[in-house]
Amino acid sequence: NADGILLCETKSRAGYHHTLTVWESKKQMMAYRKSPTHMKAMKVFPSIAIGKVYGYDSDEIPSWDDALGEWDQNARVV
Repeated sequence: NADGILLCETKSRAGYHHTLTVWESKKQMMAYRKSPTHMKAMKVFPSIAIGKVYGYDSDEIPSWDDALGEWDQNARVV
C-alpha cells in the first residue's frame, strides 16, 4: 500500500525467499525506504534472515528470470 508501488511479489528459489518490487519513481522508493514501516522491518531483519539486495532502473517491469539474473550477478550482502 505504499505510495508509488506498482508491483510487490515474493518467490522462493533454491531455499531463499526473494522480493521483487517495482516503483513509479526512485523518489517514491527512497521515501518508502525512510518510512517508519520499512525502518522497523530492517531493524528485525538480522534476527530473522540473511540476505543480499540489488536495485536497478529499468524502462519496463522485469520478468522474474531477468530480475533474478540481475540479482545473481550484482547483489550485495546487507
